Amino acid sequence: MYEYIKGTVTFTSPYYIVVEKNGLGYQIAVANPFRYSAYLNQEVTVYLHQVIRDDAHLLYGFATLEEKQLFLKLISVSGIGPKSGLAIMALDDHSGLVQAIEAQDATYLTKFPGVGKKTAQQMILDLQGKLDDVEIDVSETTTISTQEDLFTVEPTQQLDEAIEALKALGYSEREIKKIKKELESYQDKTTDEYLRIGLKLLMKK
Repeated sequence: MYEYIKGTVTFTSPYYIVVEKNGLGYQIAVANPFRYSAYLNQEVTVYLHQVIRDDAHLLYGFATLEEKQLFLKLISVSGIGPKSGLAIMALDDHSGLVQAIEAQDATYLTKFPGVGKKTAQQMILDLQGKLDDVEIDVSETTTISTQEDLFTVEPTQQLDEAIEALKALGYSEREIKKIKKELESYQDKTTDEYLRIGLKLLMKK
């Protein structure tokens, strides 16, 4: 079982990153691959969780040990697999997640892809009172402008990549369509920033 990898980021996509170590490129699924765009060709440490299936050996990666621990708690809940766990982790607002569980706010939890009412209730049952040790990182937040601050611009490659990343996390075409126009109103954003804004908008719908 792998604990972490320290290597060079050589590729990012809406679905995964590649970290090269000793001539081998490791494909690692992460919540927000474009978070690593700023570290292309640089050495990073990625904490790992390995899932072994009959048809594949999969690696899931996290920027910190605390993120990995939160992910492991999430996938311990019946009904939450690694893909749903990553989708929940993708939202920066981990404090909102903890608050929703503590407040038994199932409606908030069902806004995550792959989380229905039954799974949301199971999350509350299994995790309530058990996330006190989750460290909330607010160093990488993206502010959403008020509607008055927005103006229409042409779609960009960064926006297209962010939308693909939302699809990779499990959000449906219908859900993305609800926020696409508003998301398109932002300009000069990186793919990472578009993705973060998109996630926040989806949680507001």
